[in-house]
Amino acid sequence: MPLPQEAGIRVGPAGWSYQDWKGVVYPESRPRYFHEAAYLARFFDTIEINTSFYRPLRPELARLWVRKVEFNPRFQFTAKLYRAFTHDGQITEADARAYQEGLEPIAEAGRLGCVLMQFPWSFKFTRANRAYLLRLKKTFPEYALVAEMRHIGWSADEAIGVFIDHHIGFCNIDQPQFAHSMPPTAVVTTPVGYVRLHGRNYENWFEKEDGQNDPDALPHVAARYNYLYSMDELAEWKGRVEQVAGQARSTYVITNNHYLGKAVANGLQLIHLLLGERLETPPDLLSSYPELVALSKNPPAQGSLFDNALRRAAG
Repeated sequence: MPLPQEAGIRVGPAGWSYQDWKGVVYPESRPRYFHEAAYLARFFDTIEINTSFYRPLRPELARLWVRKVEFNPRFQFTAKLYRAFTHDGQITEADARAYQEGLEPIAEAGRLGCVLMQFPWSFKFTRANRAYLLRLKKTFPEYALVAEMRHIGWSADEAIGVFIDHHIGFCNIDQPQFAHSMPPTAVVTTPVGYVRLHGRNYENWFEKEDGQNDPDALPHVAARYNYLYSMDELAEWKGRVEQVAGQARSTYVITNNHYLGKAVANGLQLIHLLLGERLETPPDLLSSYPELVALSKNPPAQGSLFDNALRRAAG
């Protein structure tokens, strides 16, 4: 069940293409017209595009995704900015053009909520980094840009002023609290509010597949994002989400603890907390997360509503 339109809140997971979601989020046996984004759009009003962080999108794929979610009128994608801009510190005309061309079909269809600039912990609030952030803003003026900062320096009043003065959204995050980590916040600096829940896997946050610890390198995802929020932990964020939504025109809440579908389970739990009503849930997910049974409606029978929705999404 979607959240009321007047609330302006959309909840959904980060990404949809994960091998470990087969048989957990998605059915083990899929019909030929099955598409992961279309399936998730039955339960959520947003998904954060994750692949755009690793490479610019192919326009033909973006057009396909738009068709797959057209049955949900409230659905909006958000997209992560290409990591060459945020992690490598390189802005080239060719990369910028390729990124813009990849997102163009989604933007033209009115399905792009905003673009998330996810920066590493090492991107601290300095004069040089402030100038680089504003350079990115000038490079992509056509997007509603939101910046996710991991370092606490960006929560200072002076830093928040930069966001406000230059119309850059502020991403409120939940992450393990190490020294100088960004704490939980409910900050709004533009009409777009943004919240990301990464999990609190303190022990393995910096774990690497090769055993090395590097705070800025891409982590071993199975270790970092293997965290399931409790209902009490989500209730803390319910209050913050409502604070953000009270100040923003549109609010996106993204669950990034994707390992084994935990982002989907927690996303549904958060919607339940915000609505106070039972929800339609992916049938396979109930087996993996029996705690969802208490908030779930009876899942639709295979071959009836389930198949019909997918056929409509297949277009």
